[in-house]
Amino acid sequence: MARRLPNAASLARFCQKLNRLKPLEESTMETSLRRCLSTLDLTLLGVGGMVGSGLYVLTGTVAKTMAGPAVLLSFGVAAVASLLAALCYAEFGARVPRTGSAYLFTYVSMGELWAFLIGWNVLLEYLIGGAAVARAWSGYLDSIFSHRIRNFTETHVGVWQVPLLGHYPDFLAAGILLLASAFVSCGARVSSWLNHTFSAISLLVILFIIILGFILAQPHNWSAEEGGFAPFGFSGVMAGTASCFYAFVGFDVIAASSEEAQNPRRAVPMAIAIALGLAAGAYILVSTVLTLMVPWHSLEPDSALADAFYRRGYSWAGFIVAAGSICAMNTVLLSNLFSLPRIVYAMAVDGLFFQVFARVHPRTQVPVVGILVFGGFMALLALLLDLEALVQFLSIGTLLAYTFVAASIIVLRFQKASPPSSPGPASPGPLSKEHSSFSDHIELVGTEQASVPEPGQLRPALRRYLGFLSGCSPGAAVAWALGILVVSAITLGCMLVFGNSALHLPRWGYILLLLLSSAVFLLSLLILGAHQQQHRRDTFQIPMVPLTPALSILLNICLMLKLSYLTWVRFCIWLLIGLAVYFGYGIWHSKENQREPPGLTTTRYVVFPSGSLEETVQAVQPPSQAPAPAPSPTE
Repeated sequence: MARRLPNAASLARFCQKLNRLKPLEESTMETSLRRCLSTLDLTLLGVGGMVGSGLYVLTGTVAKTMAGPAVLLSFGVAAVASLLAALCYAEFGARVPRTGSAYLFTYVSMGELWAFLIGWNVLLEYLIGGAAVARAWSGYLDSIFSHRIRNFTETHVGVWQVPLLGHYPDFLAAGILLLASAFVSCGARVSSWLNHTFSAISLLVILFIIILGFILAQPHNWSAEEGGFAPFGFSGVMAGTASCFYAFVGFDVIAASSEEAQNPRRAVPMAIAIALGLAAGAYILVSTVLTLMVPWHSLEPDSALADAFYRRGYSWAGFIVAAGSICAMNTVLLSNLFSLPRIVYAMAVDGLFFQVFARVHPRTQVPVVGILVFGGFMALLALLLDLEALVQFLSIGTLLAYTFVAASIIVLRFQKASPPSSPGPASPGPLSKEHSSFSDHIELVGTEQASVPEPGQLRPALRRYLGFLSGCSPGAAVAWALGILVVSAITLGCMLVFGNSALHLPRWGYILLLLLSSAVFLLSLLILGAHQQQHRRDTFQIPMVPLTPALSILLNICLMLKLSYLTWVRFCIWLLIGLAVYFGYGIWHSKENQREPPGLTTTRYVVFPSGSLEETVQAVQPPSQAPAPAPSPTE
């Protein structure tokens, strides 16, 4: 007998499951992790995540092949672009002091399925990123010893000629990852102490490079005889910006660590701002002295700084540079191993990933199972795989996370604010003392409240001009405007990235489509700006919403469109694997299944001025406390 097709009601319930939101618990500070990280700890974690091998490799590569001495402008523009995404993370990290970073931010605003996919991609990003940095660390140390480690391995183990596998097993890279995992599993204080040590050495080496570099600077290297300041023009600066943008990836470790911060509402935004400023200053100043010491066209891309000091007669400085590079890569490794298990822990606590990863060690108060399992898996990747072909995979996961976090900021700003509650004992008034258990379900609409529009409603001053939007329910016009903004950003990004030649459009058609997509993008911004937002003074909020997150969305989409088609194919395969995990495990074990038992519905009670507060209190009492059953009032 044929199986019955699902009816419309069951399909609707299924779609609701995919889009259900995690309750926004802004005020609670209770956690099974240890809140022991100060602002300094978070700042150095962020600096360690951003200032890594890129400072010693990327500066020379971009200067020689893309921008010339104008590489400092590329880093400056990239820092401003990264600031757009960093501000979104700062607001969420301060408002929702929970581990999970982009995964959690998407869960509370966009829905469960999107949150799982973002967490799934961030997981792969940290795995490949950590393994790639371990390989780079191993190669850098091997070069100091004249490649004796590699030669020994190839002689006694052999050389592999297998696709996707490395030329030889990198035991040194796997060993450093296992050792770092062991230290991270000892607790957040141990990880922080190690990160402090390596970050301090790295920053001292950077300071040494800048001071000695300015002493050895020759302004003639920027003259027209050497090609000028910007030999590749404006297009070279922009091409360099796209590469330099990825140097600032890593500040999200601060938001991921907010559940272990002592005062996250103050520390998270401040740490993100200081860390991004220090990283930007380091990249700009080091690239400046590098191109002033030697002509940009004669740089050695793989070891530009050490080679520049060697050619100026300071070969001993190369050893200091090598020590700084290794310390910088150690901080990136610690940052990856610190963040990855906490993302997995957040997903496991919510029931979307296997429960074994939600276990916290009772003494160290860290997710030790996640640290050891994923640290071992990361070591296995570094040992066996050729990661050069997979490094671009990092970019798409990061940019997608940035895009969703920026969109989540817009969604959250136009949502109705949850009633404030105190994480600890407070001194409420008599009424709130008596009815605190159900006060969240009461909405008083008095004369004073009626004059102030809720977030998501049209601003009163614009209702006479935009009356066609007044009939929309709160948030409906915002949701449509946000969807249109994202679609127009994708269209506009295609126009800007691929150009007329790649799209094979007539010139008039290309210009028309470019103008149309730009106009729709701006119109969406205007519609969003016409609606009331949340304004809070108790936590950090980024300025110029929705403009700031909208620009971040457009920038991230443009950078994603510049990636190769092979990266997109691999990304789609990884997404399909993630969907199999979600529909096979996550959707059935989600904690949101337990939060709303079957048959339980939530009713909101609106009391108008004619009603008394005592009647409202009786109406929202649980059945066990209510004096007698009564028909439920409706809005």
